[in-house]
Amino acid sequence: MLVHDRDMEAGIHVDFVPMVDVLFNLLIFFLLATTIAQVEREMQIALPFASASGPISAAARELVINVDDKGKLFVGGREMPAADLESMVHEAVAGNPDQKVTVRGDRTTAYANIVAALDICKNAGIQEPYLDTVLSD
Repeated sequence: MLVHDRDMEAGIHVDFVPMVDVLFNLLIFFLLATTIAQVEREMQIALPFASASGPISAAARELVINVDDKGKLFVGGREMPAADLESMVHEAVAGNPDQKVTVRGDRTTAYANIVAALDICKNAGIQEPYLDTVLSD
């Protein structure tokens, strides 16, 4: 004789569809957040080696200037003439006197190209521009 227990059928039913939707939304959010943060780091810049290098601080308003092997200046993945870069840095300093600027120069570029970027920073009012390097083996 088969006996049906009504309490078993009235048990708690957990719907997994909303939980999966939330999981996918969180996954998409974190994937987009990490790819946007890596745009500056994906340029083809071969950094020089240093024995005491470290990662750039994660300051919210940090300006990163990339100098490629041909001496071209890039900010935010876009090539920028020196005059435009100087006005951009000057405006940033006017808005925030403690503006942080990092210069990432390719190790094969002439040092004069990196000095030109540093000179732009100094003329715009940046007192301590940072030079980015990678740890040597």
